[in-house]
Amino acid sequence: MYFKTEGVVLRETEYKDADKLLTVLSRDRGRLTLRARGVRSRSSKLKSGCQLLAFSEFTVFEGRGALTVDEAVPLELFLPLREDIELLSLASYFAQVAEVLSQEDAPNPELLSMCLNGFYALSKLNRPQKLVKAAFELRAACLAGYTPMLDSCIVCGNPAPDRFLVSGGVLQCAGCRQPEETSVRLPIHPGTLDAMRYLISCDTKRLFSFQLGQETLKELSDVTETYLLTQLERGFFTLDFYKSLQIT
Repeated sequence: MYFKTEGVVLRETEYKDADKLLTVLSRDRGRLTLRARGVRSRSSKLKSGCQLLAFSEFTVFEGRGALTVDEAVPLELFLPLREDIELLSLASYFAQVAEVLSQEDAPNPELLSMCLNGFYALSKLNRPQKLVKAAFELRAACLAGYTPMLDSCIVCGNPAPDRFLVSGGVLQCAGCRQPEETSVRLPIHPGTLDAMRYLISCDTKRLFSFQLGQETLKELSDVTETYLLTQLERGFFTLDFYKSLQIT
């Protein structure tokens, strides 16, 4: 049986002599594992549409408990990402996060849209890397079920608190810490808080449509990264590699 689906390649793994196993976030079937036969050979017609981060239309044969790519027509390759190691590593981090959050047989159109919009913002819109990273991370946490509570201080109700409790995803004032409390609290300035409030509620298409100063943007990126990794209780080797490029 054959079916068609659109999806983005989140991961590629070499398999046997010339094949690849592709992890694809599809539009209507959730996460798929597809076998691309002979794709590593020079003459393969599948090569372009089956590369990492490619958004393609796949024709898939389903049989004997496996899914095999019969045709892969690239719809968007995000070529500028492949010409800049920093952009490629950051986009790969997004892809790894998306793989963790996606599930088989569970379509997640918002996650797919967020990936594609993130790749587009990096490759075509020339948006600041920290801005795109922070927006993706916070919205990814929301999609995973960890939407932070950003209305006011959880203790006194102050609408403009200056601390963010990473483990609970709530706000506090500096002076409202309880004696027995041991949770990590990060400083959060008004501009950072405004940006976070925007990110958890805006339309996906407007996710990267805001501006911040460099210092505030760095704080936002640090907060969203720490929050996402804390809630998911894991790290990402793609993020580690991306950050290693920032200090070289």
